[in-house]
Amino acid sequence: MPPVSARRRATRVCALIMADLTYTVERSTTIDAAPDRIYAQLADFHHWARWSPWEDVDPGMQRTYSGSPSGPGAVYAWQGNRRAGRGRMEITEATAPSHVAIDLVFEKPFKARNDTFFRVEPQGTSSRVTWLMTGKQTVATKVMSVFVSMETFLGRDFEKGLSRLKAVCEGPDPSPVD
Repeated sequence: MPPVSARRRATRVCALIMADLTYTVERSTTIDAAPDRIYAQLADFHHWARWSPWEDVDPGMQRTYSGSPSGPGAVYAWQGNRRAGRGRMEITEATAPSHVAIDLVFEKPFKARNDTFFRVEPQGTSSRVTWLMTGKQTVATKVMSVFVSMETFLGRDFEKGLSRLKAVCEGPDPSPVD
């Protein structure tokens, strides 16, 4: 019979393999702005530099915009340092002023494909914004989940991004940086 520590490791590995095949991260906030003002920030990748939680990970990050200027078919690709990695987003659906769906593909530091959604719902003179992402558990995310869940890991970034989006939309001029 293997030693106890070897059995524990084997049990943990089996648990990782049997764990959920997908993960979901979701965060919401209320923004004191009309839905169309918020939607404009979400449906045009040129605006993301003002509020995305990942824009300051690498000040030298290379960005490429292609496809439609905004809405379905708009594409944003990035390549940066080890933390920023490399990837691509494409807006696959957009219904003004309430919904944006994005196909998110990470190429580095690990490969992954995620579905990302923004929902904007009016609440009186404010709007409720929900940011949701789902993805398949990869070997890398399963190993990482031993230390921290994707919900916790990405949730902090979503909260930071929503806070920045709130500041931009409640501020005087939410025009793009570029």
